[in-house]
Amino acid sequence: MYLDSAKKAEIFAQYGGSATNTGSCESQVALLTYRIQHLTEHMKANHKDYSTNRALVKLVGQRRSLLAYLKRKDIERYRAIVKALGLRK
Repeated sequence: MYLDSAKKAEIFAQYGGSATNTGSCESQVALLTYRIQHLTEHMKANHKDYSTNRALVKLVGQRRSLLAYLKRKDIERYRAIVKALGLRK
């Protein structure tokens, strides 16, 4: 499996502050970004997989809403996570 509990704990520790801080916006955005990257690679090889395409669109929407919330609440945290993940060009 591409995303096991050890990988999740690593992502949460890197972006959320600790491995148990799963609720922070930064850690959730980082986890969604990891999942989006994985599904994007899958879609490049399997372009007719419509159920995965739908799941990918839903994940992008979730990440977008979390980033919009973070931008509204704390612009500095938003800028830091966008820069750390390389989301904007």
